[in-house]
Amino acid sequence: MPEYRERLWPTPWIYLISLLLIPSSILVLAPVSVPAGVVTGLLMYAAVAGSLTLTAPVVEVSGGEFRAGRARVPIEDVGTAVPAVGEDARVERGTGLDARAHLVIRGWIRDVVRVPITDAADPAPYWLVSTRHPNELAAAINGSRRPGVGEERA
Repeated sequence: MPEYRERLWPTPWIYLISLLLIPSSILVLAPVSVPAGVVTGLLMYAAVAGSLTLTAPVVEVSGGEFRAGRARVPIEDVGTAVPAVGEDARVERGTGLDARAHLVIRGWIRDVVRVPITDAADPAPYWLVSTRHPNELAAAINGSRRPGVGEERA
């Protein structure tokens, strides 16, 4: 059972804006055939909406592993996760961003979590991951590193 799981679905307004493909294709194809414009617009909208839905990444903390999209890292190879909301998140995604960082960010999700990578062999100094629940994701990552029974934290 995952300790945290979130799918980074697009917001509804992105699907609504994508509906503009239908009248634009009608406008372009009207001199040829209005029904062809309608069909083309519907197909284009279905393709865009389908690709947005099917490519929405999953962020998950489960089984001693942190997963963001297709990338995975063992929990023992991450440092203390730090949530960033509002202005702090904007700085993390912008001027404070390290070009070597692994990014799983979506423009329609404002908040992020910065997850330092402690594995010296990994070229990424940290992962920056979009999330709608930054405090819960950071708590799940940090809580997964708790020592087991009879162990002490180093």
